[in-house]
Amino acid sequence: MSPIFSPRDLSSHLHHIGGGQSSDADTHNRDEYRANRTREVLQLAAASHDPAQIQRLYDEVVLLNVKVAESIVMRYRNRGVPVDDLVQVACLGLVKAARGFDPSKSDNFLGYAVPTILGEVKRFFRDNAWAVRPPRRVQELQAAISASTGELTQKLGRTPTADELAAALGIETSDVAEALAADGCFAPSSLDRPVGDGDGAPLSEVLGGDEGGYDHVEAVVALTPLCRTLSERDRRIVYLRFFHEWTQSRIASEFGVTQMQISRLLTRILKELREELGNAEGTQSTPRNRIAS
Repeated sequence: MSPIFSPRDLSSHLHHIGGGQSSDADTHNRDEYRANRTREVLQLAAASHDPAQIQRLYDEVVLLNVKVAESIVMRYRNRGVPVDDLVQVACLGLVKAARGFDPSKSDNFLGYAVPTILGEVKRFFRDNAWAVRPPRRVQELQAAISASTGELTQKLGRTPTADELAAALGIETSDVAEALAADGCFAPSSLDRPVGDGDGAPLSEVLGGDEGGYDHVEAVVALTPLCRTLSERDRRIVYLRFFHEWTQSRIASEFGVTQMQISRLLTRILKELREELGNAEGTQSTPRNRIAS
């Protein structure tokens, strides 16, 4: 996504108004300055009729409050989306909040901006961040479980169980289990991740794969009884062509005929086998059809 502000813009501004370690009094003074300056800038933007000036004022509002956006983004880190991208999404929410806020009705910009930023970040995850997209109900349930888990962990002093989460949310335990099972949809496990505690084999080496030979076995089982109905010569031609992979010319030499004759014989044999196979499948479905009729 194209950035609203470059990393240099953000870092230099944060260093200017909030970099380094500071006391509680300094933090309070910065917060008060930020709130007062934000209110002043938004009032100037509301009174201005110059589009260029309004844009500059909105940009300043975003830079003044970008730490709020960053603090919201930290709740959603490690979910398969780069933090820089999430900061940009949060800044977009800040821009929307700045444009939608009416300073004549309230002085509490953050009270309006925080829900707007949260909505923008959640919408981004909902629409763009799923490696495997679960149903909308499961997505919403995951967000509710995430919020409830933090509250219950603080209250209980441990990680809550699925039953406790279900009771707190007023839902079935099976719904909690379904949402938790889809938790890896944001960031699926790497196939290079070791299995077990660090020294195990890569996940790619222990995953099951398609077993070869099933098509061959199925063909043999289906065609063996049909091949028994062929004449001895026809069975010999099929055997040499498809089991020993002889060329038609070599088979022709074996039987003392031309390659063209072997080609015609093979065409006829395969046609007969296909017809017999189709008849056999139809016969298997006949009893069911009779029952239905």
